[in-house]
Amino acid sequence: MSIEKTKEYFKRWNMEDRILEFDVSSATVALAAEAIGCEPKRIAKSLSFMVEKKAVLIVVAGDAKIDNPKYKAQFSTKAKMLKPDEVLELIGYEIGGVCPFGINEGVDVYLDESLKRFDSVYPACGSSNSAIELTIEELEMYSNYTSWIDVCKGWE
Repeated sequence: MSIEKTKEYFKRWNMEDRILEFDVSSATVALAAEAIGCEPKRIAKSLSFMVEKKAVLIVVAGDAKIDNPKYKAQFSTKAKMLKPDEVLELIGYEIGGVCPFGINEGVDVYLDESLKRFDSVYPACGSSNSAIELTIEELEMYSNYTSWIDVCKGWE
């Protein structure tokens, strides 16, 4: 199970016990917010795209949507999300549990500006019924992010 991969990832910092597991699905922003008991915008959703034949992960706030002109300005290409079977193969997690922790080698992680308005956010942890609360500084540290970017709309 993919949550085991995430637990192993967090073990090196003795943080695996901070992972929350639910008896209900947290596979969507709405379900995750309900399971956690927080506002949907505080869910950090991980979106996977193909950029120049390379998979990238963009972590955005739960209420944010990709803004195509901003995305094209950032990556010099049209936004093309990975297909479900590609997500597992290229990122290392199935849709509903995709997170920026313990992902496959060679995947660049970007954090969207929409997250900066929160003290802490809740990204998934590899399964469709898990999450972890992280401060923005912790998200930066544990996601091994490449850079902050501004590619979203609808959250301002």
